[in-house]
Amino acid sequence: MPVEPNKPSLRSFFANHSRSWRDNLYVYPVISRRAGGVSIGINLNPDKACNFDCVYCQVDRTIPPTVRTVKLDVLREELERTMAAVVGGELFQGPQFASVPASNRRLNDIAFSGDGEPTASPVFLEAVQVAADARRRFELDELKLVVITDAAWLHRPRVREALTILDANNGEIWAKLDAGTEERFRLINRPNCSLQRILDNILDAARIRPIVIQSLWMNVHGAPPPDAEVDAFAHRLREILVAGGKIKLLQIYTIARRTTEPWVTPLDDPALARIAERVRSIVDVPLAIYGT
Repeated sequence: MPVEPNKPSLRSFFANHSRSWRDNLYVYPVISRRAGGVSIGINLNPDKACNFDCVYCQVDRTIPPTVRTVKLDVLREELERTMAAVVGGELFQGPQFASVPASNRRLNDIAFSGDGEPTASPVFLEAVQVAADARRRFELDELKLVVITDAAWLHRPRVREALTILDANNGEIWAKLDAGTEERFRLINRPNCSLQRILDNILDAARIRPIVIQSLWMNVHGAPPPDAEVDAFAHRLREILVAGGKIKLLQIYTIARRTTEPWVTPLDDPALARIAERVRSIVDVPLAIYGT
């Protein structure tokens, strides 16, 4: 169906994941291509601090943060107001979301994402409980609680405790894995830990509950990922499964917004499909592709 003149397409909504909504400091609604509807984001890193420095990061760190700490009482109030606006339809009466099709107005999840690594926040555990409490108050049994994570901190005791709350509230871990080799990991994610630490943490979490693997692929200096790298990535997934981990879904996607480094660019849909087929030839996991 053609897009009406001056009416934004779904692609424009997917490309705009602004952390700003009204006067909120921490909570923001977005239309998510991977959620297939409305995702209410919780930004536990308003200071924009992160333990990775991914080349594809969309966070503009040249703009100073408005606040640097998370106040749980403010977070609780913002989450209540935002959920009420989505559930009651008020969100779609304002100009920012008025053109969202009815099929994408479903509230899918509350997601811990934002401007850094959410599990690194000193109030991550408490914030997960705030979200679980709000989910119960609104009686939204199908609503997911999602933590989008680079997996570097999943081994920490307070993070593990928070994940048990997640498990009791239709929760999902979306763990980042963008590489199969240490060299590619260093190039793409520019981390402060080893790839083995990430793999160990993913396996540990996936032995307890099925997890989602989110894997972003891109052109680097105009070149798509080498076949050997895709193969190495698929073998890492197979190793997780062989060791007793459970993978609920593998998300293969590409860049949708402006990136930190100009030398990374989106893959086209055929390139993503080729990666997916190569992965499928090595490991049998449920897989979804999200193109440009």
